[in-house]
Amino acid sequence: MKVAIIGANGKVGSKLGRILAERGDEPIGFIRKAEQAEQLEAQGIRTVTADLIETETEEFARLLKDCDAVVFTAGAGGAGEELTTAIDGHGLVKIAKAAESADVRRFLLVSAFPDAGRGKDMPASFEHYMKIKRQSEVDLVKTALDWTILRPGTLTDQEGTGKVNLGYTLMYDTISREDVARTLAVLLNYPKTAGQILEVVRGEETIESAVKIKAGR
Repeated sequence: MKVAIIGANGKVGSKLGRILAERGDEPIGFIRKAEQAEQLEAQGIRTVTADLIETETEEFARLLKDCDAVVFTAGAGGAGEELTTAIDGHGLVKIAKAAESADVRRFLLVSAFPDAGRGKDMPASFEHYMKIKRQSEVDLVKTALDWTILRPGTLTDQEGTGKVNLGYTLMYDTISREDVARTLAVLLNYPKTAGQILEVVRGEETIESAVKIKAGR
């Protein structure tokens, strides 16, 4: 499977690329800076330099040609409201349009858990981030793509367990970035999960089993 990873230099994106390469797929990491390429390519991830803000939709469509799927896991990473809007919001719309133009139907979006930060004194920038994430979900659902939206709980750098709780409405919890990447990799193998918005946190069920259940609903 030839998979375009938008945001491949991020912690989830780079782990996903490594997982796909190790299992024999062909991950293509879309990065903003050429100097980010060396580390990714050492993991078997072929890289393409393209800027979510500066690169035109038509160029992204050309670069996505012949891909089997797109995984959008890019984010501004707390760099301010303007960049959050440009990358997490407008960037998602741009890539979705490019995928439609390139006839790449399968599209996975890493979004945000709706209860993240609930009950905490979060800054206005966080509220803006959640608003943009919600809008990007709406924008993706409006497309004709075979989309799946994954909402992970608070991300940690702990070692993955290979086990999760995957569902439609879950109690808030944490999850390792490794297990989010593993979940994305398995979702790619189950196209029948298209059209679903799934939440994922740490749990006791194997990722393969959890995804398989959702694919057979």
